[in-house]
Formats: sequence, C-alpha cells, structure tokens
Amino acid sequence: MKIIERDVAIVGAGPAGVTLASLLAQYGLTVVVLEREPHILEEPRAVGIDDEALRTLQSFGMADAVLANAVQNAPIRYYDSKGKILAHVAPSARPYGWPRRNLFFQPNLEEVLREHLSTQSNVELLTACEAVELRQSTDAVTVVAERDGERFEVRAQYAVGADGGKSFVRRAAGIELEGDTAPMKWLVVDVADDTWDAPYSAVYTSPKRPSMTIPLPFGYRRFEFKILEGEDPESMAQPETVARLMKAYYPDSDVPPAVRRRIYWHHSRTAASFQRGRVFLVGDAAHLQPPFFGQGMNSGMRDVTNLAWKLGFALTGRGGAALLASYDSERRDTAREMVEFATGVGKLYHPRSRFTEIVRNAFFRGVQKVPGGRDYILQMKYKPVPRYRDGFVRVPKDLDKGSLIGRAFPQPLVQRLDGTRARLDDVLGNRLAIVGLVAGAAEGIPAALDATLATNEVVVVQSHVMPAYRRQGQFDPETRVARGALEVIDVFDLDGGLRDLHLARPQDELYIVRPDRYVAAACRVADLPRVLPQLLERLDGHDSARAVRA
Repeated sequence: MKIIERDVAIVGAGPAGVTLASLLAQYGLTVVVLEREPHILEEPRAVGIDDEALRTLQSFGMADAVLANAVQNAPIRYYDSKGKILAHVAPSARPYGWPRRNLFFQPNLEEVLREHLSTQSNVELLTACEAVELRQSTDAVTVVAERDGERFEVRAQYAVGADGGKSFVRRAAGIELEGDTAPMKWLVVDVADDTWDAPYSAVYTSPKRPSMTIPLPFGYRRFEFKILEGEDPESMAQPETVARLMKAYYPDSDVPPAVRRRIYWHHSRTAASFQRGRVFLVGDAAHLQPPFFGQGMNSGMRDVTNLAWKLGFALTGRGGAALLASYDSERRDTAREMVEFATGVGKLYHPRSRFTEIVRNAFFRGVQKVPGGRDYILQMKYKPVPRYRDGFVRVPKDLDKGSLIGRAFPQPLVQRLDGTRARLDDVLGNRLAIVGLVAGAAEGIPAALDATLATNEVVVVQSHVMPAYRRQGQFDPETRVARGALEVIDVFDLDGGLRDLHLARPQDELYIVRPDRYVAAACRVADLPRVLPQLLERLDGHDSARAVRA
C-alpha cells in the first residue's frame, strides 16, 4: 500500500480545511488535504463572511481577492409581519481592518482559495479521495484513504477533521456531538438571473411563516422559508410550490429560475471535545448552528486561525503539547456560545403569536431610542466577541470588562519608516509580537530579556506619533541603533488607532499579541520581566500531563 508522509493531514477541502492548509504552509509544514468530492460544488451554501474571517485570509494575502467578488458592508433589514422595519443594521466600523458583513458566492471563494493553495509547494490537495479509516498512536496518526479504487495511507504528526457535519474524522475519533437538532425545517432556494434590485438582506419575521432573502454576487439571490407544522417538506420543495412562495417577491415580473431547492434541519450542536489525541476538529465537524446569524463558516475560520499557529509552533519546536491542548479549552466554549446565540436569534424570527410579536417589536424599537442603543444595533455590537480565559493567555485576577486580554487586538493602519502604509497585521507576521504603545517602550525592555525574545522569535513593534506631531525631545525612530538579537520594527500610528487604545487604557503600555491576533497579556513596561516568562512557560510544554488527550 502506498504511504504518504506529511506533518499534517486535513480531511475536508471546504473553506476551513483549505484555509488551515494555507496557514500551516506559512510555517514551512508539509500538508496533505483529502477531499471526497471530485470538484467544487457549484451551489452556494455559506453566504456571509465577516471581518474576522477576512483578517485570517489577509494573513496569507487572499482577503482582497475574496472581497473583490463580494457585496461589501451589506446591510440587513428586519421587518415585522405588517411590513414595518424593526431595525436596519448597517455596520460601518472596521475594528479589525475589514468590513464587518459581506455577502459572497461560496463556489467562487473556494476556487480562489484553492488557486492560492496550488501555489504552495509544500501542500497537496487530493480530490475524489475519501478517508475510510483513522488510527493513531502516541507519536503519529494514520489516515487510510481510497481514490480511484485504490487505497493508500497518509502518516502524519497530526490530523484535522474539516469534513463537515457528518464528519468521518469525528466519528472515527470517537467524539460525540452534544446539543439538539431542532424540529423546525426551512426551505432554502437559490435563484439565478435575479431581477430584484434590493441590495440588502431582509428578514421577514412573522407568527405565520418567517422568511428571509439575501442578495448574492453574480446575479444570484437566496430565499429561505420556514416549513410550518403539518406541511410535507418534500412537497414544499417542489417547483410549483417554490414558485408560489416566491411570487410575492416578484409581483410584477417573472420569478427567476431556481438553481437549488433544499430542505434543512437546524442543528444546535457542539462536539464534546475538539481534540482527541493527535486529532483535532474544526468547522462544522466541531459545531453546528442555525444559519440565522450567518456565523457557521465564520466560526470555522476562527477555529483554524486558533489551531494553525499552535500546530505551527509545535511542529517547528516553538511550542509543546500544552499549547496544543489549549485549542480545545479556548475554542469549544466560545463556539458553543455562538451556537446558542444563533439559536436564540432564530426564535426572534418566529414569535408565537401576534401578541408576542407586538411585545418584541416594542422592545426592539425601545432599545434603539436608548442612548447608544441605536449604535448597538446598527454596528452589530450585539455579536458575541470571543474572550479566551483558559489557554495561552495570562489573565490577572482583577481582569476588568474593558481589558483586551483574551480578546482580538484591533487592526489600525500604520505607516512604515519608508512611507508605505499597511494594516498592522502585515507588520506583526505569524509570530508572537510585543506592541508598544508608549514612547520608549522598546527602549524600556531590559537587555536581559533579549535572548528570551530572540529564542522565541518575538518581534517588538514600537508605535510612534506621525512626524508632523512629534514634540521636542521625542525619539526619532530613524535614529534607532540595532540592539543585538532584539528585533524592533518602528511604525507610525497613521490613523490614531493605537493612540486611542492607549488613551482608553493608559495602564496597558505593552500588549503581547499572538499570531492569531488575540491578546495574550498586557502590562506596563516595567512589569514585562515578570509577565513575559510566566506567559512563555505556557509555550514550551512543561505541562506535559495535558499533552495528548486520552
């Protein structure tokens, strides 16, 4: 039997699997991706990509390519059963450097990501290839796959299941799904050659039949209708029934041709563990949620962003087993929270009666009249923001709500010394970074830490005010003299994003930012000699008891 040896084997070449492979390629790892389907499915499934997912794609240069074929900053309107607008959500803020709500065509996204993957010499994508057996030992994983009637083995250090809700990898690893499959069913219809010029998503809440519509690129549009109790799902998916349901949206023109009609059950389920030994789960293999908040694929992107740097560090000698174990402790609870939130949003779409709808409407409209309430709705501030408390983070006992520790670091624009402008992540790279917000932060790092920083490949990024604002006596970064092994990158705070962060929290002079852009620690410059070693202990695997979950 043919044997392929790689660092990581990924089962599933959807957005999560291919993104993970591209992230791992940046660490020089050898990766094989096994995909059961021979070609990209030509039907849209996921339709929304958020700023966090785009930030991940940015890290390997593909965010702009994906966004070029998306409906950017797409608003969403919520209507009641009388056709009155409950809320118009149109987020314009870009805390992570990208628009927050974007509508895309999944076949196009997958094609773009696979094209990029084909340029990575250390990654191999095998399509029409089905994983049929999985075995693991204390030092390796073996995946047996079948292609063209022949079987072969992939032997890897680690394996990742990115193979969807019916995941073979999850079942082979013996991991159970926890939660519920809701009794409700929805009819999903995608049409081509759309003629309805409504450049926003619309949710029509109703005690009778809630529905929604979403405009997609390339002339497509999605419709979703709830299947009511007593209705036969198969009958509801028939062409004549679909045409009747959709005619209300095209009263003065022909209904566009449907290219897909499917009935979906809504799942609210999370895997009991995201890791078993040397096997990890990501995306729908790890969690399933109703589509009401459009976070299914985006949650999977958060998974692979969290896992990729940990696998990268572990396989290049910069991290240990305890770091890998933190994937489950960080992602599982936050993923479950998103599943529960999406499930709750769905309940708002279908009030039990006209009375409960009136009460809900009053609440929605009242919130928007409260100071800050309108912005809370408009800018999507109700979206759950992950905070990691148990993993590669140093959380103080007096952690306050406003702290960024355990949360994603913002991504403002900066200017390099040569005058070029960049998003901050492009400066940080796929390594640990110390971001200094106060003048002299880099100079204040004791020389005794230089060797530790160099060994762990930690870069120091020092922020400065723009030259036009520089005051008498302030340090000119053009005059910096290299200090041994310490790598310092000086940047100008182009749009004041780092300045505003420091003004809001002057006690946090330094931020230690992980490769996935989450804040591992924050402190004053004087406290770094105490804080940094405590944090780095979590990298090297001293906690070997948590190495491989049984």
